[in-house]
Amino acid sequence: MLGNVVKMLSRPTLCSTQPVLVQSSRNTFVLKRRFPPNLYKKNQKPGKLRGRHFVYDLVEDTTIVKKPNLEVVLTAFVEGVGSRGDVVSLKPNEAYNKLLLPGLAVYKTPENVAKYATEKDEREVEVHSSAYAQRTVNKLESLILAVVMNKDHPWVIEPWHIKTALRKAGYYVPDHAITLPETPITGPDLLKQNKEFYCTVTINNLEKARVRCRLHHWSTEPSDRLPYVFEHWKLDAEPLFGGEGAGKAPDARQDKD
Repeated sequence: MLGNVVKMLSRPTLCSTQPVLVQSSRNTFVLKRRFPPNLYKKNQKPGKLRGRHFVYDLVEDTTIVKKPNLEVVLTAFVEGVGSRGDVVSLKPNEAYNKLLLPGLAVYKTPENVAKYATEKDEREVEVHSSAYAQRTVNKLESLILAVVMNKDHPWVIEPWHIKTALRKAGYYVPDHAITLPETPITGPDLLKQNKEFYCTVTINNLEKARVRCRLHHWSTEPSDRLPYVFEHWKLDAEPLFGGEGAGKAPDARQDKD
């Protein structure tokens, strides 16, 4: 009997104490009395408050008020934000989690602004032309560009052909920013169908992106068209020129490093 009582007392119960984390919450509510009490004269004892005097209306809840942006000074280049020494204004959570915690920025103070502005002026060459230039390079280099050429008439690929293909893909690039391979690409030649070559796109006269291009032949006559290949961009393609560096732009290998 005594053993059963000991076993029952040793079992965990619903009322057993559990450690509770008590943490204060920074909340502020601005209230206003719906029925303000009557004023009293100087040195007069205040009147007794009634129940209606404890009825309040909510004026402002600071937990739902939009917090102002936080200004920080960048200590390094951040893609899509800015360069070292730039003063940017971001949402508090974004500035704290993505910039201040990783050490990519510091709070905006006159000392920090002067310090990083001086270091920015001492640099001779700007590494990035803009905050979004590197993102554009990454987008272009991840693209497999379909260059569609005529199957029935002779042609030589020129920069405007690449410009047209990029425009179809949603990128607007001027002719002077496109550098073709040193070896001319002529056709029509069905042996070059779906073969791959590289061209170079220069962004803001500074950054260079190597764009993968695949050659496709097209005919205006439906009966002369080549069979359609489903999701051809997912298939492996042979290089149009024999070696890795053959036929590429002069600065393409340097950008690879």
